[in-house]
Amino acid sequence: MISKLLPLPSNPIIAAIQRDRYYCLLVPLLPPILLVAVYFHWLTMKLYKHA
Repeated sequence: MISKLLPLPSNPIIAAIQRDRYYCLLVPLLPPILLVAVYFHWLTMKLYKHA
């Protein structure tokens, strides 16, 4: 996300990483999805424990 603000590098590998959109979208979406996954894990363990 910060790489969009940096100047274009001369190294083609770093330039390809800077143009990549996967991680730019992955980082902001990871925390809410992780929170839902942890909640469902906790819920299933509670249901299993009381079954």
